[in-house]
Amino acid sequence: MAKNKGVRITVTLECTECRSNPAKRSPGVSRYTTKKNRRNTTARLELKKFCPHCNSHTIHKEIK
Repeated sequence: MAKNKGVRITVTLECTECRSNPAKRSPGVSRYTTKKNRRNTTARLELKKFCPHCNSHTIHKEIK
């Protein structure tokens, strides 16, 4: 039997600097996975995380 979808879902966070800057030092985009409560946080999640490609802390936004 299939279980019901819970309140907590797994989301993927992607670096905004790597996605918008084609002239970065290495190919690839930094991605993190985390969980969020879809009832409490209906908007897209934005967290400041470390990006190894940019070598700094940047904003990571939730992608589909």
